[in-house]
Amino acid sequence: TPDEIFFFDGKNLQQKSHQNSEFLSKKIISPTETISFKTDDGEEIFGMMVKPHDFDPSKKYPLIIRMHGGPVGQYGLHFRYDWQLFAANDYIVMAMNPRGSSGRGLDFQKIIFADWGNVDADDVSALADYAISLGYIDPQRLGLGGWSYGGMLTNYVIAKDSRFKAATSGAGISNLLSGFGDDHYIREYILELGTPWDHTEDWLRVSNPFFNAGNIKTPTLFLVGEKDFNVPLIGSEQMYQALKQLNIPTQLIIYPDENHSFSTPSYNEDVLKRYLDWYSKYLQ
Repeated sequence: TPDEIFFFDGKNLQQKSHQNSEFLSKKIISPTETISFKTDDGEEIFGMMVKPHDFDPSKKYPLIIRMHGGPVGQYGLHFRYDWQLFAANDYIVMAMNPRGSSGRGLDFQKIIFADWGNVDADDVSALADYAISLGYIDPQRLGLGGWSYGGMLTNYVIAKDSRFKAATSGAGISNLLSGFGDDHYIREYILELGTPWDHTEDWLRVSNPFFNAGNIKTPTLFLVGEKDFNVPLIGSEQMYQALKQLNIPTQLIIYPDENHSFSTPSYNEDVLKRYLDWYSKYLQ
């Protein structure tokens, strides 16, 4: 459920705020379950799943995989409006913490150092395999999406795995060369990858969704804030234009005056509506 303030005195836990009580009284909230699975190379990955409240194991459901930003970040058993929204619209939602995520030590994070979109993208495909193995996921109705590095990882996955029938990519970049000197990560880029002129192959490797866009078959919705200085909109523009050239169904939505995270409530609502419309068009 949404966050509230609690007090623990060493023995008893007391809820002190009830800001969401009225909201929750009118909603059906699906529980968040924990999952785990093994990748093809034997790594155990942990994640979460949210099912429709009237889940029927005899049915076949469309799947939406959601990916966190970072890449150093993690999902937990916290309330997320988008997961609940998708579950309420008859999707099964899965999310996980692929290699490169926080919470499992430095070595786990460093697996993707200077190698973005490789094993972490494989982990996403492994999650899809695991989901299908459960028996109630329709393998012909797989979707995915994320924001920031989650948007980048979306692009990495669809450039490698054509099974996904719908994707939403928020505030991502795929041609890292276009970010050099444009966003504010130049120091981190050089520390991790070196300079583009001395380490061209490394830069091209982590930019593979753009340079291998010809492999993409997935209809993809791109969303970005007009004034995003963290991951500038050129990253979404380039992938949108690439898919347009390839005649892959795509849209680009630019939100005026917004940065990396949106502060305008109507824009946040619009993002969720567009997610639903896009997934409904290609997965339902």
